[in-house]
Amino acid sequence: MATQFGEKVRELREQQHLYLRQVAPLLEMDTAQLSKIEKGLRQLKREQITILADILKVEKDELLTLWVADQIIDVTSGEDVALKAMQVAEKEIISNRKKKDNSGNK
Repeated sequence: MATQFGEKVRELREQQHLYLRQVAPLLEMDTAQLSKIEKGLRQLKREQITILADILKVEKDELLTLWVADQIIDVTSGEDVALKAMQVAEKEIISNRKKKDNSGNK
């Protein structure tokens, strides 16, 4: 089960001619663990995304966005109402962001 995050990590790593054995120790893991992350069989810890972004010379938000998207897909997989639930969540996120922005402007 490939993930958007894992596919992007592999793509970026290969573009930079980096081997799993070079990147894995920088994330304090072995090559098998990183390989599983790239294949979508395992998830990277959120706090490791910044380190990985630095290694792969990519914006943290790009990887974080794909990582969060994969989390959402995993949680909503098989749910008939997944899209409706995501629309409800989107409205709440926007509302919370507006409240936060307004409270910061005072």
